[in-house]
Amino acid sequence: MAEQAKENAGSIKIANEVVAIIAGLAAADVNGVAGMSGGIAGDIVEILKGKNLSKGVKVEVGEKETAIDLFIIVEFGFRIPDIAWEIQNKVKKAVENMTGLAVVEVNIHVQAVNFEKEIKKEPKEPKEPKEKEKAEEKPKLK
Repeated sequence: MAEQAKENAGSIKIANEVVAIIAGLAAADVNGVAGMSGGIAGDIVEILKGKNLSKGVKVEVGEKETAIDLFIIVEFGFRIPDIAWEIQNKVKKAVENMTGLAVVEVNIHVQAVNFEKEIKKEPKEPKEPKEKEKAEEKPKLK
């Protein structure tokens, strides 16, 4: 009887954007994910830092279930299958817990590898001596 009351109370519809935001936040929380991509190879890639929280996420929401596609950028040096598996588990758990929808699939599309941290680790070229130091280095004329 309680189930009938729930069914007769009305309907609940969860917008695609809501599911996309939940999935995007859960994916961005995985270590090794540099950010999300727009999903098109030619797209300009933005690192997720509080901008469009559903960027790089495509969802299809039905009455009781959903399918999710995530377009990610991985950090250099991380094992992609491990990152993908962790994203799939975190996204599925977050979406199911928050929405009650059954997640039938979480597809991961790796769009790029971020080398930014690796580049920063390279040694910097020696700086040119300052003008004062150059003046001191010049041989004195007699």
